[in-house]
Amino acid sequence: MRSTQVLRTPQENFEALPGYSFSTLRLENVPGYEGLSLAYLDEGPKDSKDIFLCLHGQPTWSYLYRKMIPVFVQKGIRVVAPDFFGFGQSDKPVDDEVYTFNFHRNLLIALIEKLELTNITLVCQDWGGLLGLTLPMEMPSLFTRLLIMNTGFGIGKVNEAFLQWRDFNRKHDFLHVDRLMQKWEPSIRQEEASAYSAPFPNGRYCAGVRRFPDLVPTSSDDPIAKLSQQALAWWKTSWSGDSFMAIGMKDPILGPDVMLPMSKVIANCPPPLCLSQAGHFVQEHGEQVAKAALESFGFSSL
Repeated sequence: MRSTQVLRTPQENFEALPGYSFSTLRLENVPGYEGLSLAYLDEGPKDSKDIFLCLHGQPTWSYLYRKMIPVFVQKGIRVVAPDFFGFGQSDKPVDDEVYTFNFHRNLLIALIEKLELTNITLVCQDWGGLLGLTLPMEMPSLFTRLLIMNTGFGIGKVNEAFLQWRDFNRKHDFLHVDRLMQKWEPSIRQEEASAYSAPFPNGRYCAGVRRFPDLVPTSSDDPIAKLSQQALAWWKTSWSGDSFMAIGMKDPILGPDVMLPMSKVIANCPPPLCLSQAGHFVQEHGEQVAKAALESFGFSSL
């Protein structure tokens, strides 16, 4: 990692957050990320044969999965939910240029190897999908299921709604995450919206958040687009695990226009759970989604 100042959000910012009573763990000096501390959740029995790896996106953190984790744990599932560097309780380099696609992707690979995760169910949305969907083709023996929510493959095609979102990001050094969350998911209460803002006291903490939209490839010749194209082909032709999709139908960027065609491409994907009341952040309806996914995967009924 290039040399840059690193910030860590004061711990008091994360006290008494609504619905979030999980214990945060830390990994120090992950290979390739020396000097950085990664925060993550590791809930449920550590000897479980089922591991759900929950990946957040922009501008969220593991708080996003607070409604889904208890449902999974109730079934004896181990749940691992990291905060990407620049997000949540993880360290935050202040230099925007530190944050690249491979900076985040390689971290996920290192995390899986460091924790020796196997029999993984990939649970992903937003950037958790753009990054996470490229992993199973590289380590196919480790992944057995997919629970996918509003996300996409970064194959170089974007819509006008995304371009408007990227332009908005470029114009704002400090993103008011609470306002963004309530705009994209109106069901979020103010106390919950404030919890999403907890990691970002001011603009110096927001480099990772600002950077994500500029990492989305807009040309099919982009190296990341080519990697994502390979991943898309792999999910279509080589994926043999179970799949489940939930769609927030009110999402203008990664909603039904993106997700419904994707459900036809991902092997073994049954008809999606379409949530007419949900926006981009489907996990805010997480209890319903988690229960439906577990039933689809063959876990005993709740």
